[in-house]
Amino acid sequence: MSTKQLTSLSKDSFESLLNSIDVVLSDCDGVLWKENDVITGSPDTVNKFVELKKKFFYITNNNTRTRPEFVEKCKEFGYKATPDEIVCTSFLAAVYLKERQFKKTAYVIGSNAIGKELEDVGIKHCGIGPDLMEGDELDLVKGFKPESDIGAVIIGFDKYFSYPKLLKATTYLADPDVYFIGTNCDTDRPSPNTNKYPGSGCFIRALEVASNRSATMVGKPETFLSEYIIKKYNLNPERTLMIGDNLKTDILLGKRCGFKTLLVLSGVTTKSEIESIIASRQIQDNLMLPDYYTNQLSDVFHVLSNN
Repeated sequence: MSTKQLTSLSKDSFESLLNSIDVVLSDCDGVLWKENDVITGSPDTVNKFVELKKKFFYITNNNTRTRPEFVEKCKEFGYKATPDEIVCTSFLAAVYLKERQFKKTAYVIGSNAIGKELEDVGIKHCGIGPDLMEGDELDLVKGFKPESDIGAVIIGFDKYFSYPKLLKATTYLADPDVYFIGTNCDTDRPSPNTNKYPGSGCFIRALEVASNRSATMVGKPETFLSEYIIKKYNLNPERTLMIGDNLKTDILLGKRCGFKTLLVLSGVTTKSEIESIIASRQIQDNLMLPDYYTNQLSDVFHVLSNN
């Protein structure tokens, strides 16, 4: 198995690749933007794909916005998206419970976006926002009275993550019939500088250890998301391209599904990581080795414009 630098392809090879895809699935943060800053040239590339009649969808592990909020962010950055073209993990957590005809209350360690998506499908929730600790940890253990109607624990990115939330979620998860849903396994987010930027996966791992349970992940690269998008968009895997900046989520999802894969180096994964995998020749790494890689999405636009 090998990977090719996109800009090294001949004109015929690139045209062959382009003609072999009908659908483009793209990660967002690290590919299209970094938090509140658009990545230069990415909107032009997306618009060029659409101009060429390629169906374009936004597939993100981010759980801090709802689909309508992502539409507004896309509009602000020059992307033309509709809610049906966006799949985010706040939405997928709600879909997961809706598909199981969930009638109880979900305890949420996460953002308002998860709560809004749950409300849109008629699911009650609690737990969002700060949970201040009164007294010490022993007082908390003695004083906490679990809600009787909790049937699921959902955990994503929570800037208010705290010991009280960890204790409450662990207590609920002691019941094996309570669903344990994690939004995504990303332990890193694309950082705007050299500082580390911990992601949702860090909180989820803490709760998994505390509860001695494994969360059902709804985001990339897990099967719940892949089955959802393949069915939702009626995808032909052989004619689908997955674009992302993370080997462990975006590229692994694409490889598991049989999609063509393109890694951009404008987010989490670095060129040295790609070179390390190529040099190692380890079989288990093949599912994280993209078919193609390039520095950033705008490179695709330049190749498209020159062909």
